Amino acid sequence: MKIFITGSNGFIGQHLLPLLQQTHEVTELVSDLRNHAQVVAELQAADPDIVVHLAARTEVEKSFYEQVTFSDINYVGSVNLIDAACQLPNLKNFVFASTMEVYGWQPISDEVKQHGHPLVPLAFDENTIPNPNAPYAVAKLAVEKYLEYAHRALNLPFTALRQTNSYGRSDNDFFVTEQIITQMLLGADVVKLGYAEPYRNFIWIEDLLQAWMRVIENPDQCNQGRIYTVGPDNPIKISDYANKIATMIGWKGDIQWNTKPQRPGEIYWLNSGTKAITRDLGWEPTVDIDTGLDKTISLWRKKLNS
Repeated sequence: MKIFITGSNGFIGQHLLPLLQQTHEVTELVSDLRNHAQVVAELQAADPDIVVHLAARTEVEKSFYEQVTFSDINYVGSVNLIDAACQLPNLKNFVFASTMEVYGWQPISDEVKQHGHPLVPLAFDENTIPNPNAPYAVAKLAVEKYLEYAHRALNLPFTALRQTNSYGRSDNDFFVTEQIITQMLLGADVVKLGYAEPYRNFIWIEDLLQAWMRVIENPDQCNQGRIYTVGPDNPIKISDYANKIATMIGWKGDIQWNTKPQRPGEIYWLNSGTKAITRDLGWEPTVDIDTGLDKTISLWRKKLNS
């Protein structure tokens, strides 16, 4: 197939691109998403079967302080791309990288804040009503709604993946997994982190890539406006996550919590499953969190030692 991809230099994109190039003809977006005329021109020249839309600002924490920039890139830029895609004659699917962050505030989050781990753990799914609570998440849900409009009114085929926190980076230590690992490997006596109490779930990058490939290569099975949560259902408290990493590394220092600016309305429970995408496409994650962390630690050991 002919595939048009945005965000090919991002974490997912840089790993997904070579997989796609093995069997497909791939064109990468080079223009700024916010330049409507150039986006239209590039997309029409490529005339793809599949549009893979990964490009976005993804640092949730920074979105609280750069709301306009995040909204401009993540929402307006996406509308430009969707508008251009609606004009394509041969499009089989528009695949969008959404986020589990769209679920945002749920009653269970307040329960966790007050009492710790919930009595009845919950994995959010496609039937959970979204309540986004970060500018990043608001923009992502807005794109989902625009895709639903374009599907209903303009017959745009699309699939959206509400993916959870992915890890396995070796070139960026901003995100929580890599941030913890790099600080500990560098031998700091004290590691400074944000909130200790929230629960999150995590997916190893290679598992996530297989989910993307399954969606991209099976458009007829999921292009009728399907929205999937992409787990796995493996919630862990951030303090326990950091302690797990410390044990795996053999780090004996102290962790200082709450050393970062408070985020308005912090969400204390985000966790998702995979039932719908497993049912429709047969995909499910296969790498457990210990194995994935071990692989990520090895990546950073090699990089820092070199």
